[in-house]
Amino acid sequence: MRYRIDPISGTKLSALGFGCMRYVRGASTDKQAVERLIMQAIESGVNYFDTAYIYGTSEAILGEILHKNNVRDKVHIATKLPHFMCKTSADFDKFFDAQKERLKTDYFDYYLIHSLSDARSWQRVVAMGIEDWIAAKKSSGEIRRIGFSFHGAQSGFMELLDMYGWEFCMIQYNYMNENYQAGRAGLQKAHSKGLPVIVMEPLLGGKLAVDLPKKAEKLFKDADPSRSPAEWSLLWLWNQPEVTVVLSGMNSEQQLTDNAASAAKSSPGMATEADLAVIESVRKVFRETFKVQCTGCDYCMPCPKNVNIPGCFSAYNTSFGSGFSTGLTEYLRSTNAVLSKDNLLASNCVKCGLCEKKCPQHIKIVEELEAVKRRMEPFWISIAIKILRLWIRAR
Repeated sequence: MRYRIDPISGTKLSALGFGCMRYVRGASTDKQAVERLIMQAIESGVNYFDTAYIYGTSEAILGEILHKNNVRDKVHIATKLPHFMCKTSADFDKFFDAQKERLKTDYFDYYLIHSLSDARSWQRVVAMGIEDWIAAKKSSGEIRRIGFSFHGAQSGFMELLDMYGWEFCMIQYNYMNENYQAGRAGLQKAHSKGLPVIVMEPLLGGKLAVDLPKKAEKLFKDADPSRSPAEWSLLWLWNQPEVTVVLSGMNSEQQLTDNAASAAKSSPGMATEADLAVIESVRKVFRETFKVQCTGCDYCMPCPKNVNIPGCFSAYNTSFGSGFSTGLTEYLRSTNAVLSKDNLLASNCVKCGLCEKKCPQHIKIVEELEAVKRRMEPFWISIAIKILRLWIRAR
């Protein structure tokens, strides 16, 4: 494992961090499999683990594993305060104490204000006394370093950097999001202020690793058949000295093995001009086919009308990148369109807008679902679905 230095504390952080949101998928989570994965990560040299209060049982599972295996002192735990759920200053302690209990720890190495979007979102909790609260927690040693995760416009990120004495930050960043949200300009400003920058969504919810447009796959393979699409994505990030830790939401031992091997070879300036030219060519292909910038984080869910919003967007994007028939097959499967009248189709949307309030990507979900409906549910598809349902029911 290669390590990069937190310039504020001098702490060595693994170039590859473990994003603990996606290993939790409801009650079906295989805790033993997760434990094997976490322990394999630690043995591989990963020492930064990122979770959050709102990630379901993620905190509790991570805490149990670290405690059971007596490895708390070998890792840096990063978790997040859900400021958007705080109504009064008393809620700061309510959530913080619950997180300490879940994670079975007395302190957090890296603590973030979760998903700040602009100056106003920070000013709201400042008015509630969060600066004094942070100072008290840092004085007691319960918070070692304070930072924020960001989902908003670049201008908001630039403002936030100057509004408080932050010690690190976390941004969404990948070769498709170079100028999206905080973007490269935000990354560079944070670095200029001496802040470690933690990168989330390096593979755009896995979309830069699997199910790439065929043309993009060919570009990567022709350039270097030994390098996977995921490795190309990580190469682009680790090539930049401003990037401290790249989080990956790994959910298989093979993903971990591959990413750890890539991290072991990583260094700033490692990419050649030819490498960067290939990535730029792939980026152009994606721009033609990747219509909705959904990462599949599920923040928008559940939908009150049971629309499978991430599934709809994934199939819609696939229909452009891999062909309409492939996208349609994915759409019918992910929305349970044929097998049940209680389907998850885009056409179920009633435009209530609840999803848009929760989307960290600020996607115009209602508008995009209309586009999905037009493309994936033309009248002949709707008729075919009804006929197939009747046929299945009659059997």
